Amino acid sequence: MPAKFLPPPAAKRSVKKLGLDIKDARLRRGLPASIIAERAGISKPTMVKVEKGDHGVSIGIYASVLQALGLLDDLADIADPKNDPIGSATSLERLPKRVHLSSTKKPGTQK
Repeated sequence: MPAKFLPPPAAKRSVKKLGLDIKDARLRRGLPASIIAERAGISKPTMVKVEKGDHGVSIGIYASVLQALGLLDDLADIADPKNDPIGSATSLERLPKRVHLSSTKKPGTQK
């Protein structure tokens, strides 16, 4: 039997916050968990796990619940380059300091 995966504490906190935010969004809409579970195509016990921020629930299920709440659009942009200041800074550091145009000869011309 494989070892149980335990995410780092920061990841656990983030997933827990996501679950609580999902619950708050559902409550703001005045919808029972059973309705969102049905719309997301999941069971009520799984919906309870989502709202508790269970890290064992697949990201696909979280995405289905977000879609059922009308909140899916931003999920696709989480790791988008425009939201990655560290990646952007790192790629800028790798840019060359100078650029030289190569002087390639075209066939049939003299230089």
